[in-house]
Amino acid sequence: RKQATEYSTSSSDEEFESKLSLMHQAKRALRKRRKLEKETKQLIKQEELKRLHKAQAVQRQLEELEERQRALEIFGVELERELRGEAGTQSSTKDENQMLHEWFELVMEKNKLMRYESELLIIAQELELEDHQSRLEQKLREKMAIDGESKGTMCSNPQGQIMP
Repeated sequence: RKQATEYSTSSSDEEFESKLSLMHQAKRALRKRRKLEKETKQLIKQEELKRLHKAQAVQRQLEELEERQRALEIFGVELERELRGEAGTQSSTKDENQMLHEWFELVMEKNKLMRYESELLIIAQELELEDHQSRLEQKLREKMAIDGESKGTMCSNPQGQIMP
């Protein structure tokens, strides 16, 4: 009889220790998950800031590019007038070969600026897509967290014990 009492006491002690161990493991897992979520959020914010800075730099470059294109356009109009002989006195100071050379350099510069503008626009579009992807990933993580929480509550009984 004494042995049976000791056995039942040690058995309940083992069950209690087992439950405490499981609770401790669950708390550690929860803390670890929260820490991981916090680190992930920080990384996401850092990536967003990087994209924002890059987008601002691209926007500045596009604005500078637009100013350069306007200046080239104004110079090109003046040069074209000189080539046609509409400028008056200035056309007599420059010979036609020199003006044609300037005209072709102007066209090459304009083409170079247009290619650069295309590259900048592609970079801007890429940044928009990366931002969109990041937002979609965040939504997915939130939905998965909600689904995970609802699954966790479905697997628990009212006493808080995890069901198999």
